[in-house]
Amino acid sequence: MQPANMAYDRAITVFSPDGRLFQVEYAREAVKRGTTTVGLKYKTGAVLIVDKRITSHLIEPGSIEKIFEIDGHIGCATSGLVADARALIDRARVDAQVNEITYGEKIQVKTLVKRICDFKQTYTQYGGVRPFGTALLVAGVDDTGPRLFSTDPSGALMEYKASSEGSGRNGAMSHFESHYKEGLSMEEAIDMGIKALHKGTEGKLNPDATEIGVVDKDFKFHIIPPEKSKEYVAKATGGN
Repeated sequence: MQPANMAYDRAITVFSPDGRLFQVEYAREAVKRGTTTVGLKYKTGAVLIVDKRITSHLIEPGSIEKIFEIDGHIGCATSGLVADARALIDRARVDAQVNEITYGEKIQVKTLVKRICDFKQTYTQYGGVRPFGTALLVAGVDDTGPRLFSTDPSGALMEYKASSEGSGRNGAMSHFESHYKEGLSMEEAIDMGIKALHKGTEGKLNPDATEIGVVDKDFKFHIIPPEKSKEYVAKATGGN
């Protein structure tokens, strides 16, 4: 005899009797198994930090992309299937450029996130497709100030002061719940983000596999050079 739920997880368009879309839930599981990412806002900008989870010393750390620039004022970190994330980011980059060409101004962070999520949501409605197995933490600065959003495989979005995705989310969020406060400086935000990531990875954070992206009202989104990232990690974790 087939399990009771078997008939409801074969197509994305079929709801189970209790109102669940199993394919979307399976996509969320892909995110939960992904590398841990954290993001938090500070006084004038936002920080994204990622554990690349390097599994072999033969891998070139620079070849693993987990943080991406979408536009000069927006960046994102991904957890889950990186290939899926790359497709979404390519689309987001086009949306940002089209907005600037059409209206002569940079796209609002929330507007861009809504467009990403609208596109993700369409992949929960049609047969022959599957949901994107990735969650994006999108950080940016616009005329409303620093913004940080988390996107879900279902197409839902949520704005946070500090958030995390991936396998170490619970530990990182626990750290943020206890220690986050308004008005942090950039240095304080990086320090707190690394400590949250360190907790999320159960103390196994590898300095060589840690990537930090920063965006501020005074400068464009950029990824901090690896040597500087190692210094931040050593300082925040005490070299452990």
